[in-house]
Amino acid sequence: MGYSPERKAAILRRMLPPEATPIRRLSLEEGISEGTLHIWRREARNKGQLLPDAEAGPEDWSSRDKFAAVLEAAALNEADLAAWCRERGLYPEQIKAWRQACEAANDRAQANTAKASQTSREERKRIKALERELARKERALAEAAALLVLRKKAAAIWGEEEDA
Repeated sequence: MGYSPERKAAILRRMLPPEATPIRRLSLEEGISEGTLHIWRREARNKGQLLPDAEAGPEDWSSRDKFAAVLEAAALNEADLAAWCRERGLYPEQIKAWRQACEAANDRAQANTAKASQTSREERKRIKALERELARKERALAEAAALLVLRKKAAAIWGEEEDA
């Protein structure tokens, strides 16, 4: 059974803040399975639409939902932003704080990449130094083994007794 795009859009609007009707209640009221409603919400989220969980207040929204709210509000002037926030039960200060958090997260990601690159470079230097030291020790061990073999052969040739 297919649902009309208009009905689907109307139900999705009921999932939006400030109404933010829980999926379980929507399912009972509309006679649509919870699984279908979850699929519709996931598809709308994948298209970039803001559809947070109904049980969560704005401060408990997922990072994805906060980012979607920041994206939706990005092009709005102050008056439009205030109206948009009222429709969704938000405050403009929340949007500003979330935007700053998004920007800071991007800066942290760049800093982490630079730090990882520096750490990687240091690790490569350390590994190279350890490999050189290992090669030096292997050569010294091979030389010591060769000397022991020569000593045994010399003792065998000249008939000298080996030291215990």
